[in-house]
Amino acid sequence: MKSSYPMSLEQTANPLQFEIIPVTPFEQNCTLFWCTETKKAAVVDPGGDIEKIKKALSKHSLTLEKVLITHAHIDHAGATHDLSNFYDVEIEGPHKEDQFWIDMLEDQKQRFGGAFSYAKKFKPTRFLQQGDTVSFGHITMEVYFCPGHTPGHIVFFHRPSQLAQVGDVLFSGSIGRTDFPRGDHSTLINSIRNNLFPLGDSVRFIPGHGPMSTFGQERKSNPFVSDAALGQR
Repeated sequence: MKSSYPMSLEQTANPLQFEIIPVTPFEQNCTLFWCTETKKAAVVDPGGDIEKIKKALSKHSLTLEKVLITHAHIDHAGATHDLSNFYDVEIEGPHKEDQFWIDMLEDQKQRFGGAFSYAKKFKPTRFLQQGDTVSFGHITMEVYFCPGHTPGHIVFFHRPSQLAQVGDVLFSGSIGRTDFPRGDHSTLINSIRNNLFPLGDSVRFIPGHGPMSTFGQERKSNPFVSDAALGQR
């Protein structure tokens, strides 16, 4: 389904701006967020292609303040160590339940051969949980704990912009896989229905892969989590 929001670079007067940077062979939506007032930035899910991320920071004349992680699958977190070390910034996220995925980064790397040869284990400065906030510049984003795809998956939400970065929890027309270790389908459905959809139908979201959508659109038509699919009015 074609997204209603095809632009990867936000072009509004909003104090929060973003650019989606597809990285790795999986075209993972690494997202560069920044505060327009201070030009301080955060990168969410630097899975790889670190030079692309550096180039985007330079293009917008930004200062990276921190790295944020939704979950520790290699295509989302593979370049976390190198990026945080290069800019000497803190790593916030994921939830502590994803520590085992961080510990398995070497195993994940072996599975994909040379595609993720750069990936290294990293140590979060702070694990995140429901109710926490993260900040960069004058921007504050809320943290929502949304397990199911992985046990420690979190989502970042900027309430003033009605914008969320949801990683691999929810996609335009689909949901995250639950056949990985410690994935759980019913838990994922509950995370979406009980923790994301209540934020409001108008909320736009950046998924881990593919085009943007809104919670309202997915509540209406997503074959896995829509009201109709779950027998709700």
